Amino acid sequence: MAEGRGTYGRRFDSGRFCLDLVATGAEMSGTREQIDGPASLAEWLVASRLVPRGTPLETVDETWVARFLRLRTGIDRLMTAQLTGGGADDDLEQVNALAAGAPPGLRAVRGQGGTLVRAPIADPACGALLAAVARDALDLLTDPVARAALRRCQGDACRRLYLDTSRGMRRRWCSSEVCGNRERVARHRRRAKALT
Repeated sequence: MAEGRGTYGRRFDSGRFCLDLVATGAEMSGTREQIDGPASLAEWLVASRLVPRGTPLETVDETWVARFLRLRTGIDRLMTAQLTGGGADDDLEQVNALAAGAPPGLRAVRGQGGTLVRAPIADPACGALLAAVARDALDLLTDPVARAALRRCQGDACRRLYLDTSRGMRRRWCSSEVCGNRERVARHRRRAKALT
């Protein structure tokens, strides 16, 4: 997924759908819970580009929210176990079970200039969208190159996960513009205070 900011103040710069889902929790970035109801989940599904804009999401309800939050917790535990060398077998079983479902179908239509663009998905099911995110998590965990790039942000108030695709694999923050900038400002203030 392309790096950058999403709508509604959300960030989509982790490198994977599954890590972007984990980042929606308040404990990840020290901000508010980003999926606090059906409307915010529907917004996230579109902003994350899991479903194309215009996809009907009227069936998103509190059960969808609960299922996505359970998946988010399971993925977070699996990724944390990967980083710390621990185990998370119950979470692995849950993610495996969800990944076994069929992901949503994709459609392409001709856009302006004749290029192909993603078209809205007709009535996507919750299980299909959960399967897409769960498969993304399993793909990350079973791909040695992607797995080796998994990192946790070193920012003081941030726990976000991301894939380090930088040259030399020395990236320290989930976002240089956000956490990196905070760290540089704090460092500058410490130096200025030490000089006074």
